Amino acid sequence: MADGLHTLDAKTERCAVRVRGAVQGVGFRPFVWSLAHELGLVGWVRNDSEGVLAEIEGSTTKISQFLECLETKAPPLARIDSVTSDALNPAGDTSFDIVQSEAGRAARTSITPDVATCDACLEDIFDPGNRRHLYAFTNCTHCGPRYTITRQLPYDRAETSMASFKMCPDCQSEYEDPADRRFHAQPNACPSCGPQLSMSPAEMVARLQAGEILAIKGLGGFHLVADATNANAVATLRRRKQRDGKPFAVMVAGLTSAQSLAEISDIEAELLTDRKRPIVLANAHPDNGIAMEVTNGLKTIGIMLPYAPVHHLLFHAAAGAPEGTDFLEQDNPLRLVMTSANPGGEPLVTGNQEAHERLGDIADAVVTHDRDIVVRCDDSVVRVIDGAPTYLRRARGYTPDPIPLPHEVPCTLALGGHLKNTVCLTRGNEAFVSQHIGDLDNPSTLDFLRETVSHLMSILDVSPERVACDLHPDFLSSKLARSFGVPCIEVQHHHAHIAAVAAEHGLTCQYLGLAMDGFGLGEDGASSWGGEFLAVSGQEFTRFGHLATLKQPGGDIAARQPWRMGAAALHALGRNKHITDTYGRFEGADLVATMLAKDINAPLTSSCGRLFDAACGLLGIKPVASFEGDAPMALESLVTKPCVFEGGWSISDAGVLDFTGLLTALLDRDAQSGANLFHGTLAAGLAEACSHWIAAGDLPQTVLAGGGCFQNRVLSETLSENLSQRGINLLLPQRIPANDGGLSLGQAWIAANTDLTKEG
Repeated sequence: MADGLHTLDAKTERCAVRVRGAVQGVGFRPFVWSLAHELGLVGWVRNDSEGVLAEIEGSTTKISQFLECLETKAPPLARIDSVTSDALNPAGDTSFDIVQSEAGRAARTSITPDVATCDACLEDIFDPGNRRHLYAFTNCTHCGPRYTITRQLPYDRAETSMASFKMCPDCQSEYEDPADRRFHAQPNACPSCGPQLSMSPAEMVARLQAGEILAIKGLGGFHLVADATNANAVATLRRRKQRDGKPFAVMVAGLTSAQSLAEISDIEAELLTDRKRPIVLANAHPDNGIAMEVTNGLKTIGIMLPYAPVHHLLFHAAAGAPEGTDFLEQDNPLRLVMTSANPGGEPLVTGNQEAHERLGDIADAVVTHDRDIVVRCDDSVVRVIDGAPTYLRRARGYTPDPIPLPHEVPCTLALGGHLKNTVCLTRGNEAFVSQHIGDLDNPSTLDFLRETVSHLMSILDVSPERVACDLHPDFLSSKLARSFGVPCIEVQHHHAHIAAVAAEHGLTCQYLGLAMDGFGLGEDGASSWGGEFLAVSGQEFTRFGHLATLKQPGGDIAARQPWRMGAAALHALGRNKHITDTYGRFEGADLVATMLAKDINAPLTSSCGRLFDAACGLLGIKPVASFEGDAPMALESLVTKPCVFEGGWSISDAGVLDFTGLLTALLDRDAQSGANLFHGTLAAGLAEACSHWIAAGDLPQTVLAGGGCFQNRVLSETLSENLSQRGINLLLPQRIPANDGGLSLGQAWIAANTDLTKEG
């Protein structure tokens, strides 16, 4: 409830009302205008540099109702951070007006993410009598593109990629009418004055059903699209895109269609139908009609629903072009692979000419439109873990929504890690984590990183006072961080993982962090960490313990060839002589045995990711991986019921959690029973170790978990259950990815709280 009014009678009062948050470009001023007219209040409302400012005049009762409704009935895209009011002297206004936005001061507001087409606009699109019938760029104040078309604030048409489209008289009339839901909808357009597709939806569907691959321009980039039920089309897409095994996402018409493909829980249904429209991982039904080449045998499938008009129009054409929107609630036979158009791991394709040049060898046809994409933004991916949505990739629909911080901090830019890169920029008590940028393996992705930093600084109108990066000196993100000319704070990788969880949950006390991933440079700047128990307090941490180390024969190549980690496990079990017999079919098996025996090019790692690989290697699961996480994902997919091997682990006085007993037990197991045993025993061992170090460090009964291994639903939920039985609460990332996509938030939080006088 707003504060500031303390009148006791019904005399005419006036007050200034300040609303902060995401309240520009979301229909907030017309909402205030309508509310004031409904309540018989007079005054005015405008946008300004801090959000929305209004002056209202009327009876005390009506003003109180107005202030309450501001927070309880706000437009769907608005995010209200605060409402305050201050008493003024009555001015005697006779009407309530929307007045000119304030100009000339730095913008302190934020832009909202792109969101799915609203129901009202869908009604327009599929109404034969509506002037926007079948128009692929229909939107209103409550839906459509925002972030991906905006060059800078204020969010006005002139600062978007719609600037070149002059509205027709009908659209202009809607735009200027406060009672219309398209009032000041910056992308407002119609077939007479707006962008156009280069190919009709009917032709697109005909080509897809004939087995062709299309590149279709969307909101934040192009998709490569194929019929998900056509094995040959999907295999061709894999071959042309050079994407051997990583699963594809599938778009279907609506929730009914999604339920025919997979088991959809209530929370998964909410995520699928949410206006943010992420890809949601769900357990697939067997024999659901989707080509095996889509998921490559995994029991999960990524599903998303249409979020742009062009998507809805594809399913409309496939349904026989019926009137109305009922077809979206029916099981539509069209199932479409929708994968990011980023060949060779490069950034997402956004430009029309760029699409023809870079996608011409992949797609049989390229479908463009003439509205420019200003900001690349991939689809978001979420998975429900332990009853809550968890990001695997945070981008469209969520970026650039800020993450509130426990207190204000200096403006800090954090440049993330090398893989699954994101950046984070803080402003006041908010942290803005960018969309997914990707792996920094090529110059074009590094350019995308620079482009993203520049755009974030522009739309937030801030310049960093300090920069944060990973401790690894060779990461391209770390090298870039040192070029900004402001203090640069290097942050240990796993410390950042845990600090990210602390920042999003608003924790400032000391706590136990459990960081489990594939690799991060150790505190000494030389060792390979990845299975860490850290006591963390702000910018300080202590390494309480870690997983027992294994050798990595050949170094980084062992992460791509899990059989090598299987060989390392045999060596650790004193069975080096069995390596050649077990893995002789792989080139270099004899050399690997020698490397392990003589300790040549076999660095030690405490990585939980490599422990997963060792288990996969022993069980013969994906001995050669086609992408990062390939083998552990297959291992998780085999689990039916986790179980515990008693004696599968030990904790040494030196703080080493050793799973030698578990690895020994896997030697005599088939793949499925081994998967059950591995997950159950790993979770039980981790829980006991957490309990041990919480007691030893006199820490709160809460564990913060970060790192890519916690994208594994079985591990996370089994660990949570084990800890709960010990009276310990497990906090997982929820607003940022557990993987390296969340590093930038942790880096920013640590660097922002670092005392630079001591650092210097």
